[in-house]
Amino acid sequence: MSTLQQNLEKLETYIARFKQDGVLNQIAGEARPAISGESFDNHSPVDESFICSVARGDAADIDAAAKAAKDAFPAWRDLDAGNRKKILHRIADRIVARADEIALAECWDTGQAHRFMSKAALRGAENFRFFADRAPSARDGHVLPSPTLMNVTTRVPIGPVGVITPWNTPFMLSTWKIAPALAAGCTVVHKPAEFSPVTARILMEIAEEAGLPAGVWNLVNGFGEQAGKALTEHPDIKAIAFVGESRTGSMIMKQGADTLKRVHFELGGKNPVIVFEDADLDRALDAAIFMIYSLNGERCTSSSRLLVQESIADEFQARLVERVNQIKVGHPLDPSTEMGPLIHKTHFDKVTSYFDVAKSDGATIAAGGERAGDTGWFVKPTLFTGARPGMRIAQEEIFGPVLTAITFKDEEEALEIANGVEYGLTGYVWTNDLTRALRFTNKLEAGMIWVNSENVRHLPTPFGGVKASGIGRDGGDWSFEFYMEQKHIGFATGQHHIPQLGT
Repeated sequence: MSTLQQNLEKLETYIARFKQDGVLNQIAGEARPAISGESFDNHSPVDESFICSVARGDAADIDAAAKAAKDAFPAWRDLDAGNRKKILHRIADRIVARADEIALAECWDTGQAHRFMSKAALRGAENFRFFADRAPSARDGHVLPSPTLMNVTTRVPIGPVGVITPWNTPFMLSTWKIAPALAAGCTVVHKPAEFSPVTARILMEIAEEAGLPAGVWNLVNGFGEQAGKALTEHPDIKAIAFVGESRTGSMIMKQGADTLKRVHFELGGKNPVIVFEDADLDRALDAAIFMIYSLNGERCTSSSRLLVQESIADEFQARLVERVNQIKVGHPLDPSTEMGPLIHKTHFDKVTSYFDVAKSDGATIAAGGERAGDTGWFVKPTLFTGARPGMRIAQEEIFGPVLTAITFKDEEEALEIANGVEYGLTGYVWTNDLTRALRFTNKLEAGMIWVNSENVRHLPTPFGGVKASGIGRDGGDWSFEFYMEQKHIGFATGQHHIPQLGT
């Protein structure tokens, strides 16, 4: 029996209960259908086969979840941080134990290739362990003495928070947002993307099986215009952590304005990979290909613009075309597959619409540019060459396996092109000239930059973007800064002079 067939048989076992019972909400420790009784169907992008029905939550479900989170907050806030640490480590242990189930379900739900999703659950477990270990020190502050006062600072959890996660790597990103919130002492209402609900439900089950008290973490499925909007407007929710499109982030900020919500946004990107003529071209080629065609191109940090110096452009692009045409598109549960289908017909239509845009703008489709197969939402990995910086394909986030190549003459022009978009999430610079790397990264408008490397995450470092790519940072202590409030307390050390009025 092939590995693909083995994976398909295991998948059937894993998702059988969801096919039968559906994916329910979880509020105050109880699995519930939507209060309205409404549901929607979830289908696999591989072949449009039915996976499960999903509770369609709305404002009533969000209200119940927010109240549960509010009620659970005092006890969770006041729980000894060492006990919170133990619970989060137990969650991590159970994620590892069910890593195969999580990976296969996520592949089927999202279309992501198993070679990448097989590691996603383990990364999720590591997120929980990382923040679990930091829970005991989350409230630590500073001692700042002055001549008359002993000033101390501390941090306290902000309260119930809303977490809205996307469909591209839903399990890992859910852990990345929820783990620090719980470690900080916050309670959570999680609204996962409607296109990928299955692993959010598995994660919710794992958390409560690990001993997380009822109501500390609540799950409400649904659509953005109903459940999402209600969450961002709810007065009991003190902050919103959102990963998704820049336009949606703007809407969330408006919706949360009346209740003065704190927001953390990880939004879109049109990230450049800049290859100078003195770079290690073999490594630069590998990194450029990996960062746009892995995860089906559906990642915010993808290197979707290739800026390559004119003197090496012809050779580099010729090698690129050859490699792109060899990328294996196929069933996501086949271990040899490098690219699976796009998440949904809606997204498939968006990505493929840029093939005509490229032609009309005068660019060349050097590879791909068409559907792959007749079933499911597969596209061939695509490369546009001969592009100019002002073209739509060089300005707009396509969020698919589509790379736009642009040439530049010198460092100054490369910087102008790289910064000439509304986004500023990541940048990748390839050069062996250290002084150039220092100059260029200093002026490159991006929240995260890698030099001579693909995106390699180190959990203590800040993750986030500038411009239309986001607000705030995740990672290390930066996550606690979002989920917690700073508090200052001044203790008088003597009888300092107090001005007197009315004497």
